[in-house]
Amino acid sequence: MLNYLTPLKSLLAIFAGATATIAGAWIFQFAGFDPCHLCLQQRWAYYAVIPLSLILVLLPGAFAKPGLYFLAIILADSAIFGAYHAGVEWKFWPGPSTCSGEISDGLPDLTKTVVACNEAAFRIFGISLAGWNAVISLLLAAIAFAGARNQGSSSVSQ
Repeated sequence: MLNYLTPLKSLLAIFAGATATIAGAWIFQFAGFDPCHLCLQQRWAYYAVIPLSLILVLLPGAFAKPGLYFLAIILADSAIFGAYHAGVEWKFWPGPSTCSGEISDGLPDLTKTVVACNEAAFRIFGISLAGWNAVISLLLAAIAFAGARNQGSSSVSQ
């Protein structure tokens, strides 16, 4: 299936997938599931991928394949970061000391909600939102890589 992705279709799929993913994160946040520090950092990749994929759709076709490789790198990095955060939630390894939800020294800032990075807010089919970020990012990276490797026309304006 991925063999039939043109650069344009890949870019549009990445744009749609990344936009839906970040919209979902905002909906969960609006519903009362406050994100932790690592959750907020995982969104950075989407904040870069969404406009970059749209810009690449509008640029001449020569930019499509290198741009897709660049998007694949960003999304693969996002998948690794999501897997790291999921591992912190499963207690496979320790997370950063700054987001354990514990007060280590000094007085707590009572104006901010402390959200622990080592506790999943909830799981869908046994996978936390950080884990789903890893899965979605890996899928979008595969789409970007497949679109860049496509032997068809590199013209985005097909």
